[in-house]
Amino acid sequence: MRGPTAPKDPTRKRACLYIMLDKNIAGMPGQDGICRDTNYMEGRLVEQVKGLCGDVDPEILRLLENAEGFRTLVHSLGVSITAAEDEAKDQSIKFTMQCYGKTDKYATGTNVVISCPCNGEEAVIQVDATGINEEDDIIGAFHFDFPQGCGAATVTLKFYLNDGYTVPEIEVDPPIDYKSERYEKMIERSLISLGNTKRLKRAIEKAKCGEEVTIAYIGGSITQGAGAKPIDKKCYAYLSYCGFCDLFTDDGGKHVKYIKAGVGGTPSELGLIRYEKEVTDFGKYKPDIVIVEFAVNDEGDETEGVCFESLVRKIAKADNEPAVILNFAVFMNDWNLEDRLVPVGTCYDLPMVSVKAAVVPQYKKDTVISKRQYFYDIYHPSNDGHHVMSDCLIHLFQKADETQCPEADSDFSKPPVKGCEFEDIFLMDATNIDKYAKDVVNQGFDAKDPEIQFVERNMDLTASPVLENGWAKEDGTKDAEFAMTVNCRNIILVSKDSGSPVFGKADVYVDDKLVLTPDPLVNGWNHTNPQIILNDGKSGEHRVRIVMHPGDEEKRFTILGFGITL
Repeated sequence: MRGPTAPKDPTRKRACLYIMLDKNIAGMPGQDGICRDTNYMEGRLVEQVKGLCGDVDPEILRLLENAEGFRTLVHSLGVSITAAEDEAKDQSIKFTMQCYGKTDKYATGTNVVISCPCNGEEAVIQVDATGINEEDDIIGAFHFDFPQGCGAATVTLKFYLNDGYTVPEIEVDPPIDYKSERYEKMIERSLISLGNTKRLKRAIEKAKCGEEVTIAYIGGSITQGAGAKPIDKKCYAYLSYCGFCDLFTDDGGKHVKYIKAGVGGTPSELGLIRYEKEVTDFGKYKPDIVIVEFAVNDEGDETEGVCFESLVRKIAKADNEPAVILNFAVFMNDWNLEDRLVPVGTCYDLPMVSVKAAVVPQYKKDTVISKRQYFYDIYHPSNDGHHVMSDCLIHLFQKADETQCPEADSDFSKPPVKGCEFEDIFLMDATNIDKYAKDVVNQGFDAKDPEIQFVERNMDLTASPVLENGWAKEDGTKDAEFAMTVNCRNIILVSKDSGSPVFGKADVYVDDKLVLTPDPLVNGWNHTNPQIILNDGKSGEHRVRIVMHPGDEEKRFTILGFGITL
């Protein structure tokens, strides 16, 4: 084979920022039927670049904060995708960089689209070829639309920079040696406390004897599996469940049930309300082990630990006495809420595992796994990160099995360290409101909102709705009002957040007093938001009334349900 008589000069290599580096992606079917992997960048892009690229000029990072700066800085986008399956490497994946708009977040911004071959070849598009849209606000999300027959891939995404901008070359991390002594010592550091193992050992013995055992996981997006590709089989919850089955069963865990109830962006305040519906299925299941992961979600817990402790007691005081394990995840900036939550575990002598204690010390010295390897983005673990999290739990299972069983159980009736006034809370929605409330007014709040938060549960790759039995007000409806009278001591309103300007604020009154004006646009994305509207020391009759805030009378608002303590 002969080459050209005069090869072309090589293209000048531009400096580049890595946005994704050999990152695992996997398509999941959405409500629209498209098999897609979405990576949200709103508020995350700068930290993600810092995590991948290291010491980048602050002026360059500042330019990434808005669309105008992006166009000043970035010459072109380069996307390289390699399909996991050889037979899919002759196909293509559609990549979309979505700019959020100024007027309508999801509608008025530019979508930059590239068709990328799945064989690893880089597809490049110049930024100035996409035109200028004055509505562009920020880089909002990256979408990867998968063809049929291609379920997983790795992607590298680069921003090639305009002349005059330079950034340091990144260093390639060595492979993670999961079998090394250094790795084992890192995992050992994760065990904050073995705690009272009586309940956990009972579940282990049931598994060894072939009896039915149920392991449940409740938490935020990390428990949901965010960052794991595919989300069902590579998340820490499923991997640690498999580890439990491998350790203590002879049949691969055929008699061990797995429940995964993680919901992205939500604190233990919502976990309390979701528990019966999503973990026990209103008493159908009685978990033997429940792993609780809210250490990076509970910054939004307005009770600062009371809801978390209430959830722990709620789980532990079930009649079958399940083991409760506290699992502390961590963000890329080394932050979590262990200082707030560990005292709850200490109070009840609970088993506690901290991935922060395992990985953070080794980032600067004797590195076993780098931040680039551990994190998928600034919040969520990669497949490697989920692997580490699962190994931390498996290490706990092993140590519990090796210890002698305590004679006495933990005391969950003792005075709380933070508070426990929400431990008896339950979900009230359209399916049971007639049982607990009277004089219900549903004027204008009589629609169904099909675009509430959806998540993947258990082993199901098809996402399903969170709290789907609520009440929605549509846009254009005037004089809408929701009201009820309920005899209770605590009420948590659960409403929908949104990034769409068709949603507006509502005014919430309890006993004719304005107690809250929830604004769905504050958080800026479609998710489930719990907020306390009543917290009394004793039960009494209260009138709740919800109307649209002045100026937003014709906009939408969705009530997803209420948490009620009688």
